Amino acid sequence: MPSEPLVSVIINAHNGERYLRETIDTVYAQTYKNWEIVLWDDASTDGTESIARSYDARLRYFKGAKAIGLGQARNFAVEQAKGEFLAFLDQDDLWLPMKLQKQIPLFHDQKVGLVYSDAINFNESGMSKRVYGDAECCTGYCFPRLFRNYFLLIQTVVIRRSSLDSLDSWFEPGFSMTEESDLFMRIAYRWKMAMVQEPLAKGRLHSSSWTWKLHHRTADEFEATLFKYQRIYPDFNSKFPKEIEAFQVNTIVTRAKSYWISNKSMKARECLVPIVFSDPRVFAFFWLTYLPSEIVYSIVSKLRGTIYPVWH
Repeated sequence: MPSEPLVSVIINAHNGERYLRETIDTVYAQTYKNWEIVLWDDASTDGTESIARSYDARLRYFKGAKAIGLGQARNFAVEQAKGEFLAFLDQDDLWLPMKLQKQIPLFHDQKVGLVYSDAINFNESGMSKRVYGDAECCTGYCFPRLFRNYFLLIQTVVIRRSSLDSLDSWFEPGFSMTEESDLFMRIAYRWKMAMVQEPLAKGRLHSSSWTWKLHHRTADEFEATLFKYQRIYPDFNSKFPKEIEAFQVNTIVTRAKSYWISNKSMKARECLVPIVFSDPRVFAFFWLTYLPSEIVYSIVSKLRGTIYPVWH
């Protein structure tokens, strides 16, 4: 492998002018120099295009004629990528300067298809917290653990292009919330994962992000993901029964959280009733839904140092 193979940095943006320049600048600040940016603009109506065009030829800008799902938009960006490796950075997240320099050497192991790192989450009030810290993180063949309790952050991930091309499909076109988790889990199904256990990226949490604006779609996409794996992987149900059970519980909890955040607490509890005694954390969450979600998030954030978006 060349000492500095080309890395294509995929940035998908939609009306991202508020944070986009700061995001792009963290790529230009990389100590690893052999990269290109592929910026796919999903029909923005703000200043996203003028910001993108203010950079040099290392940033290749593309704009869709109309807004589409994030999964398909990521596919269009990947189609334009020329790199041996692909890295991902959304319009409001940041990289630390040594990110690519520390991750790319881990691909010397030809069985590694994906490399991730620790990260720092932060919000607009200035609070920040390291995501993994000293926790033992998975490396090697991680699919069962990843499917049971997904833990990757897209801004930390770099993938080998050949691992992507080994799949029958890339990002799920109809997904807008879990398109990256589906793709990365399918890579992990056959490829090893490696990790740099120090923060190399920063995730910005705010209530206008896709994660919080479209949270109601997540559970539906989780269900579609399970159905897909049961279809494409032989004997999936018999190979991963415990992982499937955990995945289904997570899907129900995710749906309940969506209702709770949307001030539909009764519907949240209706979701949780069938699994309320499956886990003490689910039982506790059931009773927390009697309180407004904003209050609970604020209290938990102060007690545990957990970072949530600033609510508007």
